[in-house]
Amino acid sequence: MRVPTMSDVIPQGMSHRLAARDGEVVDREAMLRFSFGGRLYTAFRGDTIAAALTAAGVSTFSRSFKYHRPRGLLCCSGHCPNCLVQIGDEPNVRACQRRVEEGMTVSPQNAWPSLERDALSLSGLLARFMPVGFYYKTFMRPRRLWPLFEAFLRRAAGLGRVDERSPHGAFDKQYLHADVAVVGGGPAGLQAARRAAAAGARVLLCDENQEVGGHLRFGGDPTPLAGARALLEEAGDIQVYTDTAVTGWYRDHWLAAVRGNRLFKIRAGAVVFATGAYERPLVFDNNDLPGVMLAGGVARLLQLYGVVPGKRAVVATANDDGWQVAEALVAAGVELAAVVDERGVESGTAATGLDHVPQYHGHVVAAAVGSGRVRSVEIVPLAGDRVDPGQRQTLPCDLLVTSGGWTAAADLAYMAGGKSRHDEATGETRLDDLPDGIFLAGRVNGRYSADVEAEDGRLAGAAAAAHAGYGEGPSSTAASQVETRAQQQPRRTSDCPPASGKSAKRFVCYCEDVTEVDVTTAIAEGFDSVELLKRYSTISMGPCQGKMCAANALGLCARTQGQTVAETGRTTSRPPVTPLTLGALAGQVMEPVQVTPLHQWHLDRGAAMMVAGLWLRPEHYGDPTAEVLAVRQRVGLIDVSTLGKIKLTGPGVPALLDRLYVNGWRKLGIGRVRYGVMCNDEGVILDDGVCARVREEEWYMSTTSSGAGSVHQWMEWWIQSGWGEGVQLSDVTDQHAAFNLTGPRARDVLQKLTERDLANDKLPYMRTRTATVAGAPSRLLRIGFTGELSFEIHTPASYGLQVWEALMEAGGEFGLVPFGVEAQRVLRLEKAHIIVGQDTDAMSDPLSADMDWAVKLDKADFLGQRELLRIHEKGRRQRLVGFTREGGDVVPEEGLQIVERREERFEAVGWVTSCRFSPVLQKVIGLCWLPDEVAGRQGETIRIHRNGRLVEAQIHHGPFYDPDGSRLKT
Repeated sequence: MRVPTMSDVIPQGMSHRLAARDGEVVDREAMLRFSFGGRLYTAFRGDTIAAALTAAGVSTFSRSFKYHRPRGLLCCSGHCPNCLVQIGDEPNVRACQRRVEEGMTVSPQNAWPSLERDALSLSGLLARFMPVGFYYKTFMRPRRLWPLFEAFLRRAAGLGRVDERSPHGAFDKQYLHADVAVVGGGPAGLQAARRAAAAGARVLLCDENQEVGGHLRFGGDPTPLAGARALLEEAGDIQVYTDTAVTGWYRDHWLAAVRGNRLFKIRAGAVVFATGAYERPLVFDNNDLPGVMLAGGVARLLQLYGVVPGKRAVVATANDDGWQVAEALVAAGVELAAVVDERGVESGTAATGLDHVPQYHGHVVAAAVGSGRVRSVEIVPLAGDRVDPGQRQTLPCDLLVTSGGWTAAADLAYMAGGKSRHDEATGETRLDDLPDGIFLAGRVNGRYSADVEAEDGRLAGAAAAAHAGYGEGPSSTAASQVETRAQQQPRRTSDCPPASGKSAKRFVCYCEDVTEVDVTTAIAEGFDSVELLKRYSTISMGPCQGKMCAANALGLCARTQGQTVAETGRTTSRPPVTPLTLGALAGQVMEPVQVTPLHQWHLDRGAAMMVAGLWLRPEHYGDPTAEVLAVRQRVGLIDVSTLGKIKLTGPGVPALLDRLYVNGWRKLGIGRVRYGVMCNDEGVILDDGVCARVREEEWYMSTTSSGAGSVHQWMEWWIQSGWGEGVQLSDVTDQHAAFNLTGPRARDVLQKLTERDLANDKLPYMRTRTATVAGAPSRLLRIGFTGELSFEIHTPASYGLQVWEALMEAGGEFGLVPFGVEAQRVLRLEKAHIIVGQDTDAMSDPLSADMDWAVKLDKADFLGQRELLRIHEKGRRQRLVGFTREGGDVVPEEGLQIVERREERFEAVGWVTSCRFSPVLQKVIGLCWLPDEVAGRQGETIRIHRNGRLVEAQIHHGPFYDPDGSRLKT
């Protein structure tokens, strides 16, 4: 059956859309289609996903983290977790901020099998078995079942899904400089920017919204906004960045900001934080039901998008803002069931034309009632700090609008060093003791009427410009006048009233489903410090990072302990203030990528490429097992041009190498090659490789692919420090291509391309010769990392492709195949050869790595000698040793722990560093670190902890394949 597409399915309608209105941001002439949860919807250009879905009557946008309760729009400002959705492979998108695009596919998160019927919502029936901190208590026993518990918890909790197949995005970074940076484009921020620019300062204004204006955009009267924008356009040097969230303040006024996939690094002389305030939710029974919205969110939907989120509303408020939204709802044609004001009737109202609406002064909301969304609201009278549940009244409605007050958005100011001061009379927190160059303006500074905000912004702009060296700061008289006007403002915030006696949940933290009972329980269990309470209960650790819950949590914590909020304290603000992608932090891919002269040849043959240090190398050509068998049975060819290559000249080279390597070099003859291990002065392995003496005063060294640069710098540092008198050092890594021709028929292949006699007595093992190979000058090194007869061929990079193709052609009759890094890993592991950085770490020394045969402790002096002497005398604690396991059904992954039973429990005693299945030996082989006393027990069984099970293997000493090395020496 054909699956319907957008072209043949009728989208959902717009039953909650109003007629066009002044100030809206949508283009009603441009219609778009998108899908949500498998259904099609229409939108106007400029609509956010949330606005378009609300216009179609959608009330549930997500499911909650813990109980999978339905959640609807709350703030519409990008500060809460309720509208997080998935768009294609992008998780955790805020639907209230992302604009609709044609053909967009939007999916709900954290719901199965569907948003409407989420099976995991049954977890709410088990709520009494999941108290605060239950994950620390419930699933600890029996330990053997923890993997099952963990899998269930990971599936039940969480947000969006990361698709590892997603293509990499394009991210970058940009530096910006300003005399004055203004964060926030509301009435205070606009005036601050204008005033600072008028003083002659270069001003940079950042606002996280799509347009500047702040709450003026949805306040109902477009006149103040139009005037502010006009003033901004007439101002001097101001750069405006909208859709730009400032996520952190750092020392010396360094700001981090993000817009899309770009990270701005802003350096300013002074900073004005006009970041506004977060609207504070009310705490009552079922306060998370869809249909419970903050007043600011409703105002945004009405004014900016022409959408009403309900047909019959109740407004619950503790300030004049709620009355203003009530007026706007009536003007939009919404039936207003009642206005419930926590304040007494003597407080009056700020609205006109609401005389016909029932008004309940001195009342608070006790509960929202409904299944799936609000159907009615229960209110109770408030007497002091107590409620009377016996006088409960029920008001039918499908929309509850709350306006409980504001919490200063002071996160950035706290990062800068501001100190908080809580005003118990107003329930607000103010900031004092701001560091030099930091200024506050507007609602973050406790100013709430537009005219006072604007004047506060002008004062802050003038002060910031003066700090940056432009003009004079404001007078103390002007500042006092603004403070006086601010103090005359009516009460703005609502306290969290006591529970009304029912058992319904009262949510403090929407992100983590933390209830009022959870908070009081955690405090009773001893987590009475706000920092401990945060971590134990996970309040403010979700997507909103405390914007919706921190103030209520602190108030509840204070009341439970009989303290003031000031005595309770606050948690530490840390960046980022708003979520940002890891890609934005990483920025543009700046790491250089190096390719060998044969890179295109590998791609043309279908090689799967991998990163090795800075290099791209073939991992395999389709079948690594076949490549291993070809080397063991016939002959193979691998591109090792990535090896570091260093040329050393001068009479002091042997003395320098003697000091840098743990083994000896003074007696190495011309034409000979030696394997060497390099340590730092703590005896830790830095690198390994081979070094050939090609002439009396000329040496040729190779390093690991990732170690070329660091080894060259390390050697140069010691030369400059006085070692290696007369030694000249040259990094020739990029000048030479290098290949390893290896396998029983390697000599037969190479002999066809050179006149140099390659017989074993002419070019023995661990020797070097020069030769012309396929017409190219080359250096041959007879070494054997793979354990087979091998010739490492180094030739000028310009000849690389010529020599490689000649080798491939000459080897055709012998069954030569190219092989990649994966086959090389298996081949070297069969010989128990280590890889520095994989089988070693920042604590590994050569004695413990079972390489004591290379360490010459009797040398006069070398780096790491003292530490290695100490280990030699006192004994090693850990040792790198091999292990085997018959069959290939289970191949332990690298990094797994090796455990031993000790007193009724298993404890980790070692770990796996390398492990592969050997197609030649038909068994699993690997290397691991074990305690020295255990590692010496050849054949003893060890146990590797893998996916909750114990996998047995046996200790093995020495090479797994050809232990006497006869194959590589023939």
